[in-house]
Amino acid sequence: MNKSLALAAALLLSGSLAAAPAQKKPAPKAIPAASKTAAAAATPASPEQPALSADHVVALVNSEPITNHEVLARLARLQPPAGAQLPPRAELLTQVMERLILERAMLQAAAEQGLRIDDAALAQAEENIARQNSLNVEQLRARLKATGQDADSFRAELRNEMLLQRLREREIDNRIRIGEPEIDAYLNERQSPELAEINLAQLLVRVPEGADDAAVEGLRQRAEQLAQRARAGADFAALVRESSDAADKARGGELGLRGIDRYPALFVDAARSLLPGQVADVVRSGAGFHVLKLLDKRSGGLPEAVVTQTRVRHILLRPGTQLSQEAAVARLKEMRQRIGAGSARFEELARQHSQDGSAAAGGDLGWAKPGMFVPEFEQVMNQLAPGQLSEPLVSRFGVHLIQVQERRQVPVSARELREWVRNLLREQKAEQTYETWARELRGRAYIEYREPPQ
Repeated sequence: MNKSLALAAALLLSGSLAAAPAQKKPAPKAIPAASKTAAAAATPASPEQPALSADHVVALVNSEPITNHEVLARLARLQPPAGAQLPPRAELLTQVMERLILERAMLQAAAEQGLRIDDAALAQAEENIARQNSLNVEQLRARLKATGQDADSFRAELRNEMLLQRLREREIDNRIRIGEPEIDAYLNERQSPELAEINLAQLLVRVPEGADDAAVEGLRQRAEQLAQRARAGADFAALVRESSDAADKARGGELGLRGIDRYPALFVDAARSLLPGQVADVVRSGAGFHVLKLLDKRSGGLPEAVVTQTRVRHILLRPGTQLSQEAAVARLKEMRQRIGAGSARFEELARQHSQDGSAAAGGDLGWAKPGMFVPEFEQVMNQLAPGQLSEPLVSRFGVHLIQVQERRQVPVSARELREWVRNLLREQKAEQTYETWARELRGRAYIEYREPPQ
């Protein structure tokens, strides 16, 4: 159930230049024309020029041709990103041809390194793309045919895209190194006081001027009792509205998310060791006794101090030759009805029917952190209350019936925080590293421009 390769399905189905591979790998970008020759090659012929044939060689990459047909086929499938428009045709032809040139050089490099995609991996990728689009393979091929692309050309492009991603992973991963000093520097910078933000709520027990020691002690005890009630689970905002002497009591005492430099040092010190949701020890100021609850805590550029973990289980059916997707959905709907009626237990049905490694454990996937599952699964999971059953969900892995068992708030450990920073720094370096590698690869290739694409 971990996140898996999406295989640039959007690119293959729509041809969008904005489509990006999954796993946060940098997507190939449109490379600007390398010379005036390239720009001239993309300029439509003037009326005085003789018309060119529908298919002709527009460029050579290490003696391997790129044809006008290839450029136009890719162009025909381009869709602008949401809210954007495609560039003028002449500029777009240049971008498409340059992308094809770079892809061709990459595929040649993959062949030189002995990289290959076997038929089994290709078939699995095709099934994954079909599932991502809520289709089976036959329906996917029918949709492709309706758009003018046959199954063989789709599979060829899919195989090439898989090769390109495998090559990118090998080349980029080998070039990126994140040392411990880099992680330390990032943490030191982001954990500096001026970058931290907190959101506190306060309940004030005011101490009148001139109050004697006995009166002050009584007010302190009252504040301690209110703090104890808050720690025991009482609604803090309701306590504030009932008992606070502060002017902000109508807002439940919430002071707002702000930098710690904008809070009294007394409040910051009291909340420093708290996790969101916890109540601090009572503190005394010139105004009186304060009961403080930490609502939120953030450091610039760092994840939250706590994460929500979900314990979830599922029943997975994998459509295939013996079971269509529609039949899998129907079977899981019937199981859902039986579980809801109390005539069957979720874990028993999972052991009997689930086609996943979790079946032996009654479908239990354990405690999951955000980002652990593929988006389509996680989105549905996050919308479920504990004990609630989902409707059958189609993902790239098959059809699921999901049940959330419980949720909890867990502090982010120092090790997890460092790993988060390591991954973030890798992502930041990946795009620059990719662009450098792509320029180097293209620079080593012999590129000859021929006739302009039409």
